Amino acid sequence: MDHKFQLDLTLMPKELKILLELIKDDNDEHIHQRKNEWFTSMDWDYFLKLAMHHRIYPLVYLKLKEVASELTPSYVLQTLQVEYQKNTFQMLRLSGEMERVSKLFTENQIRSLFLKGPAVAHDLYGDISLRTSKDLDILIPEPDLEKTENLLLNEGYEKEEAPTVLNEIKWRHHHIAYFHPKKKIQIEIHWRLHPRPMKEPKFEELWERKSTSSLTKHPVSFLGREDLVLYLIAHGARHGWFRLRWLKDIDQMFKHEMDYKKISLFIKEYQHQRLVGQASVLTSELFNRSIYVHFNGLLQRGYSQNLAQKAIYYMQEIMQIHGEVSEEVLSYHKHYLFSLKSIRQKVLFTIISFYPNPLDEATLTLPKQLHFLYFPLRPFLWTWRKSKKIVS
Repeated sequence: MDHKFQLDLTLMPKELKILLELIKDDNDEHIHQRKNEWFTSMDWDYFLKLAMHHRIYPLVYLKLKEVASELTPSYVLQTLQVEYQKNTFQMLRLSGEMERVSKLFTENQIRSLFLKGPAVAHDLYGDISLRTSKDLDILIPEPDLEKTENLLLNEGYEKEEAPTVLNEIKWRHHHIAYFHPKKKIQIEIHWRLHPRPMKEPKFEELWERKSTSSLTKHPVSFLGREDLVLYLIAHGARHGWFRLRWLKDIDQMFKHEMDYKKISLFIKEYQHQRLVGQASVLTSELFNRSIYVHFNGLLQRGYSQNLAQKAIYYMQEIMQIHGEVSEEVLSYHKHYLFSLKSIRQKVLFTIISFYPNPLDEATLTLPKQLHFLYFPLRPFLWTWRKSKKIVS
């Protein structure tokens, strides 16, 4: 790395910095030289919590076992081993369901692209046990949504109901979750890669560029390399990279051959400059990955470096951005998400924000036939909530 920018990691705990060293590639010699120093006065309980939170415990377990087992407390290795084995079984279960669902969709003339899960884990790492996945994310053409839902319901999946006003779910959201109570498996059906107003390829384009997994007997399709790397970058950026697993995926992707000219064209077409710039800085700084050779212009941009530093906020402690979170985190995340957007996306986002949402209905309940009144009432309802500090 020959660029001058350096991330400020002063607030990052020692345990997390060591975890980063353990999941880097070609780092064994460096670990051997520093491990006595690193593992002195280590808070091993916090180390474990961080490894679990960031979903990198399979890689951490194998590396500790290989290069520092004598300095690692036995309970730490045992805990990591148990979680590693549980994850292996989970990935095998998901692999079986992935193949079954893919076959079901194919037999019913529904084209599907798996966005993450075992197919991507096998493609990136060559071993599904090295990556964690809690569910299956599947992209389908939007016209097939109803047909897909009926198939899943017939298979015993239950739909996760989402509150909606004026039937806006298809354009305000980009996926619906289905859960199988007996199998304990969740499937997210996507009709878009990202929430609006992000610009993205049409399904037909993605299908033409798709890859086919060699993991299963029945063909399972997933995003082509150039589409996949941009999808994973956008997904990680949208979540503030609060799990290091997502950034490690990007690090793995740049070990594979890709058509960088095609990626550069996609970056411009879909306005991903800020997202790819941020990921380039984070990956080059935290993993010593020289992806800046291909994206040097983006790496040097001030907004790339600024957005990369903003992401450290999410990494340096155990943090969630969903569910019950503090007002401070909500406010930070709201401003962070806005800073990721291009000028065009900010304009569209502002326009979309005037469309009513379920929080308006919760603030003032109107009969369904009067829901159209939420349009003129929305500014007043928003002001009322702010004055009362009512948050979503």
